Amino acid sequence: MELAADFSFEPLPPIEDPVEFPFPEAASRLGPLNGLAGKWSGQGFNVIWRPNHKPPGQDRFLELNLTSEQLEFDPISGQIPNRGLLQPDINMSGLTYLQQITDANLNAGLHIEPGLWVAIPRTSDPKEAPTVARLASIPHGTTILAQGTASTSATPPSIPNVSIKPFTIGKPAATINFPEQTLAKPSQFRTSGGGLTGITQQMVNNPNSVLRSAIAGQRIQATTTLHVSTSDASLPGGGTANTAFLRGAADGPNAIAVRAAATFWLETLRGDPGPLQLQYSQIVLLNFNGLSWPHITVATLRKAA
Repeated sequence: MELAADFSFEPLPPIEDPVEFPFPEAASRLGPLNGLAGKWSGQGFNVIWRPNHKPPGQDRFLELNLTSEQLEFDPISGQIPNRGLLQPDINMSGLTYLQQITDANLNAGLHIEPGLWVAIPRTSDPKEAPTVARLASIPHGTTILAQGTASTSATPPSIPNVSIKPFTIGKPAATINFPEQTLAKPSQFRTSGGGLTGITQQMVNNPNSVLRSAIAGQRIQATTTLHVSTSDASLPGGGTANTAFLRGAADGPNAIAVRAAATFWLETLRGDPGPLQLQYSQIVLLNFNGLSWPHITVATLRKAA
């Protein structure tokens, strides 16, 4: 997915007084995104509540996957112009990426995602500090624009708990326990057989425990945290768009993706020259049959030498 060697963005006409470095503390136009550039690979865990059409009487199926992943980022040459009406023009900088995820037990392709990450300078209308944004295309029929913040600390990442429990739409505290969440209870509406190899109850209870286990005992001396959301109350940008099949009709959606949020941690281990480890946790809310169903994906990746 590499761009042509001679391709480079060039604003025509040039932007007056451009902000060369959106994040002044970084010695790169990409700012905190600079560490993403390169090829990454590793393992993770995927949980998704899928709508179930047949047999009648059961509206859900819980799919669980140990995953293998490849993720490649390529910097975009030149600066990306955005023309303003209510404020002066800005330049953004960015990377293209291609993500590929496979079920590690069954060697079955699960996900492919082309997209962009961009670093956005401070704006005056709206009045916002420098931000980062991720633009992604999901082949099941959804596109997302998630915008948010970036920060760097001389500490390991702070990885919160996350739950797969569905809840009443608009009421995240009104969670519901379903029998499929308990691996000890047999169910025809959950991944079974070889597909469950290596999956534990702890992973189902809290998928982010997979990330914590992966870094247990490591000496992480610096972390760059990228957090983006399609519906951050403090930012006016972002959103999801879905195909007609997903949106459904007057009787409700088949499975509409209404919100996505993700945190990426670029980690520098003691002895490494820079961030060579990447972890992320992403949650997408799928709405169907009156509930919001969490779709959670996590992974720990290492950069190729």
